Amino acid sequence: MSEQKSYGLLKGKKGIVFGPLDESSIGWSIALAAHREGAELAISNIAIAQRVGKVNQLCEMLSAPFIQADASNYDELFKGFGELKEKFGKIDFIVHSVGMSQNIRKEKAYDELNYEWYQKTLDVSGLSLHKIITAALKQDILNDYASIVALTYIAAQRAYSGYTDMADAKALLESIARGYGQTLGRKGIRINTVSQSPTYTRAGSGIENFDLMYEHAHLLAPLGNATAEECGDYVVTLLSDLTRKVTMQNLYHDGGYSSMGSSLPILRIMHEALQNDALVAKSGLEDVLPPHLKGGKWKTKKEG
Repeated sequence: MSEQKSYGLLKGKKGIVFGPLDESSIGWSIALAAHREGAELAISNIAIAQRVGKVNQLCEMLSAPFIQADASNYDELFKGFGELKEKFGKIDFIVHSVGMSQNIRKEKAYDELNYEWYQKTLDVSGLSLHKIITAALKQDILNDYASIVALTYIAAQRAYSGYTDMADAKALLESIARGYGQTLGRKGIRINTVSQSPTYTRAGSGIENFDLMYEHAHLLAPLGNATAEECGDYVVTLLSDLTRKVTMQNLYHDGGYSSMGSSLPILRIMHEALQNDALVAKSGLEDVLPPHLKGGKWKTKKEG
């Protein structure tokens, strides 16, 4: 458990975190931070997570009930919220930290996606947010002025090699948060998405060239990449009463990466690397360049 100071931001509040699997999960860190700040928690995931992950250990650490539910299955969610309501009564927050792509696991390029897997990615990683909110409203489990937070990534806004169909799912997730905002606002309920830095999770490790994405973001961000633990701290503020008028926002928690164009460290590394023809050949750069940069045309000369 974290020894970080508690500010009691969630004292007296109750909520549920969807998606924690093991210590590498961002949802795991959010659950720890929420517990540290005084919240009473429930943890939800699919049944297999109890066997292949460490969900039972997390529940034991936090004295949290486990609510078995497939986040893409509305009937299971409705039943799960009913079970939670019997245990907790109404709740004050929901955290969506759910994502899965078989296409990424199988290293399918964007123009070679398996469409059945693609639909599953959209369902589990994006549409599940809509189902979770709808099931919660139908069960009337959310207190007025509750907070909903979902985890996303900047690939929802910009093209990133290797993120393939997950980028579409995250774009859908962000759109759902905006779409549901007006309805939720009638009860003072707010909903936001947090766009986190590249983070070494079990899901993230399956993305092609994830190490390069991580290193690039870390070099470019003025404050460096945000860790899962730091994300937990940030999300806690969005679950607290301190952010009651923040809703329908996509909030970047990425050390400033999303506002950067380039940086001197990145420019110097790129320049030095591109001067080394042997290194360029070894990297396979020519194989992935567009036509206008083939044959060494990426080399530029100073004018004047």
